[in-house]
Amino acid sequence: MTTAQNTPLLEIRDLSVRFGGLLALSEFSLAVEHGEIYALVGPNGAGKTTVLNCISGFVRPVAGSITFAGTSLLPLGRDRRIRLGIGRTFQQLQLFASMTVLENLLVAQHSAMRSGLFEGILPFGRAPREDHKARTRARDTLILLGLEEYADTRVSVLPHGIQKLVGVARALVLRPRLVLLDEPAAGITHQDVEAMAQNLRTWRKELGTTLLLIEHNMSLVQAVADRVCVLDYGRKLAEGEARTVLSDPAVLEAYLGREALEEPEVVRSAVHEATSISEEQEARREDSTC
Repeated sequence: MTTAQNTPLLEIRDLSVRFGGLLALSEFSLAVEHGEIYALVGPNGAGKTTVLNCISGFVRPVAGSITFAGTSLLPLGRDRRIRLGIGRTFQQLQLFASMTVLENLLVAQHSAMRSGLFEGILPFGRAPREDHKARTRARDTLILLGLEEYADTRVSVLPHGIQKLVGVARALVLRPRLVLLDEPAAGITHQDVEAMAQNLRTWRKELGTTLLLIEHNMSLVQAVADRVCVLDYGRKLAEGEARTVLSDPAVLEAYLGREALEEPEVVRSAVHEATSISEEQEARREDSTC
């Protein structure tokens, strides 16, 4: 007998999206398993963010289906999708810069609270209990991400790499089953990318969270992704294990262009970029067991 755990958590079938005369996605399909870290990669304009926007409800496809945990998402609004257990980060940080880190995580939980304005002014009842639960969940999330020391710090004074982690913490605080990460490594240092890779593994291990990420940093993809899907011009170009897919000549051509592929040094540099972090982390693990 088929069980929920034996079926994909997220399944997209034959998804097509048009923006005017532009076909942004063409019959695109994927299946993300429970507890998987799945990466969507491809050149700029390939359709990666459009996929996330369809899942989270910001874009409606002209054809195809999206199923999450056995429920069709297309009839549902964005709030309903969040309540089903889908979290999201964006390329541009959507944080309240004048608020503290803790306050940002409390605001992120507002949609899940059931108490109304009148209940909120009472010193008893549901509202105080919900507030206590929200603060506990927020602090637990900050501890998990190693951000507890920044709880009372205004977001505006934090380094960009820490702000990126705060954005992810906002997505995780409601304990979603699936988190959509839009370029989590964009604009951060190599050291921060290593920390991000470690955090992604920790979230999956500690929370059982399934992660679907868009990323241009191939070092991060190679370090964390169980599987990779390459998009080009709205179509699936390749799918499979990261190291194999990222060394595929068709994938390299989509990223670098046919002319660049004729330069061996360019190809060697691209493959090195795709494997550097994972090799460094593997070396550290071996050293720690000696």
